[in-house]
Amino acid sequence: MVKVAGVHHVAYRCIDAKETAQWYKDILGMNLVLSIAENEVPSTKEPDPYMHIFLNAGNENVLAFFEIPNSPDMGRDENTPIWVQHLALKVASVDELLAAKVHIESQGVEVLGPIDHTIFKSIYFFDPNGHRMELAANTGTPEQYKMLNNVAQLMVDEWSETKVAPNHAAWLHEDK
Repeated sequence: MVKVAGVHHVAYRCIDAKETAQWYKDILGMNLVLSIAENEVPSTKEPDPYMHIFLNAGNENVLAFFEIPNSPDMGRDENTPIWVQHLALKVASVDELLAAKVHIESQGVEVLGPIDHTIFKSIYFFDPNGHRMELAANTGTPEQYKMLNNVAQLMVDEWSETKVAPNHAAWLHEDK
């Protein structure tokens, strides 16, 4: 069995590496910690110059981007709703979430939320590359997380058979 120690980094494509690094620093306080540039892809030896930037997302988490100027413009998966593919970053509290919303909006970025998901609250916005971002503050209790963990596999199994939302955690939505 493989023993995963954690996520090394998550990488997305960007339009402009310099602009992306500056945006993440200004908007989310994420500093550029590493840049790698090559004229060929190390794994395939294809001639395809790229800039690979790495940003500090806190607690040894790294968010990375590739600028690949010789490839066609990036698009999005038109068969997947825009709300599905996103990166959720954690903030320490609801107060920090609300302060982040004020800061992000002051930078001219449109923000949706906060949205109450019962066990966490979130805000949503887009980065300059069109990637949907989420900031989330946990609000659940240890008991709530334990209840959800206890039914997680049951829910996946039921969903796999029926493709209808199971009711094992319906309490999450009772007050909505």
